[in-house]
Amino acid sequence: MKKTLIILPLIALGACSSAPGQVFKSYFSEAGALVDGGNFGNANMNNTQIMTGEKSYVFDLSNRFANEVLTTVNFAFNDARLDAGAQDTLREQASWIRQFPEVKFKVFGHTDAVGSNRYNRRLGLRRANAVVAYLATQGISRDRLQAVVSYGEEQPLIVTQGRERRNRRTVTEVSGFVGTDPIDMDGKYAEIVYREYIVGAVPSSKLSSVVSGATGG
Repeated sequence: MKKTLIILPLIALGACSSAPGQVFKSYFSEAGALVDGGNFGNANMNNTQIMTGEKSYVFDLSNRFANEVLTTVNFAFNDARLDAGAQDTLREQASWIRQFPEVKFKVFGHTDAVGSNRYNRRLGLRRANAVVAYLATQGISRDRLQAVVSYGEEQPLIVTQGRERRNRRTVTEVSGFVGTDPIDMDGKYAEIVYREYIVGAVPSSKLSSVVSGATGG
């Protein structure tokens, strides 16, 4: 019986692409490297924050803080001293902060555009440190307060190259929880965020919110 040898054509599987003429060479890299833009793991971190409630509750608490007290104080030109209006605002901030001992805060410093960026960054940081120091005198632990490296002149409220009091400011913001481990917090994020505010009434400074930014100089 005569045998016939059948030779089949070889199919090249070494490299293929959905785009004509494009070859993906991944022989020497990890599987999935082609689709990893360097953010692998961010989704898991985000999911963890969402599931524990930390991310959404920090956002909710930040909104509550901004709605119930003034978060901004202003400064005289080339100055980091707190005037009487700034001290009044910070006392109200401290009163609010004391109701939430589990929460941490950051203070961001800003300046107007007059002067060099390097000088203004230092000036903005001096302003942030002045606010942190004053809040500490009101019974707020420094462990819960951080004076952030100043944005200097980079985030103006009013776009101008001249002197502008509203740009010479600090902003106090909720930054997170003292105990970020879900076990430490024991699922109490929502309880903290929606805790009854003891003072209750709308702060008087809310009724005169323009005072701190009304004067120039």
